[in-house]
Amino acid sequence: MKLDRLLSITMALLNTKRVGAAELAERFEVSLRTIYRDMESINQAGIPIASFAGQDGGYEIMEGYRLERQSLSLDDFASIYSALRGIQSAADNQDVAGLLDRIGALIPAKSDQKAALSMDLQWLSTPAEKEKIRLLHATIKENRLLSFEYMDFHGQETRRTIEPMAIYIKGYAWYVWGYCLTRLDLRVFRLSRINHLQQLQETFIRRNMELEDSPNKWVQQDAEPQVETVLRFKASMKTRVRDVFDPSQIEVEEDGSMKVTARYFTKEAVLKQVLSYGTEVKLIEPQEMVFQLRNHLAAISRLYDE
Repeated sequence: MKLDRLLSITMALLNTKRVGAAELAERFEVSLRTIYRDMESINQAGIPIASFAGQDGGYEIMEGYRLERQSLSLDDFASIYSALRGIQSAADNQDVAGLLDRIGALIPAKSDQKAALSMDLQWLSTPAEKEKIRLLHATIKENRLLSFEYMDFHGQETRRTIEPMAIYIKGYAWYVWGYCLTRLDLRVFRLSRINHLQQLQETFIRRNMELEDSPNKWVQQDAEPQVETVLRFKASMKTRVRDVFDPSQIEVEEDGSMKVTARYFTKEAVLKQVLSYGTEVKLIEPQEMVFQLRNHLAAISRLYDE
């Protein structure tokens, strides 16, 4: 994990006068470009790193800097504890459970800090996803190949074999990323679309690659929503509208109804959300999507007429 690597690099710099980038890249099995980015991250975290060119060049922590042993406050430990407890509730990771015990022991038993922040992410994982996460976690730790059937956004199924690198959560979904031996490139796979997950006996040597190195980074990371819509919700939907939309998007009308201006990545996403509200919302703009929605509703009506 990146956080583990950054901490290990910092410890190496604290215990060694000067370390070369190539040596760090070899030690942590990553690319030189990743090491350069790591050094920038460490600098931004407030640890001053000096770089030196030439045959004896490398990186070192600037003279006079010292990392205090007691650099984490009780509040810091409480925040870490709460975040880990949230991850544990979502993934049932036994490694996290052990870490929770160790960090919890550092917080005084009578302290109210443990209750300062509470996160329960259990709703983010179904029992089936937790089983997948447990298998993925073990497979990644053992550097074993992984095979599964994958269904893409359009419903096409393919058999994939990958070198799994890491699992993570974004938004409301879990993902695994790794080097796909079918496509010969880094790929990201959503866990809910994975079936017949199988750990293989073959092992692999982790490539010097990070997700950021891929030219095919997943999911609209740098894209902006292109479909601008205007929706009118009934007054009875006030609570649900405020749960979903930003206050800057909501305009309350004189009759209590709410006009919402929202942007979406795709037209399909617009139709899906409008239909989810039933008769409690009306799509006002864009007009071409109003026609699409009417045709869609007519098709649904014909389906039940039959």
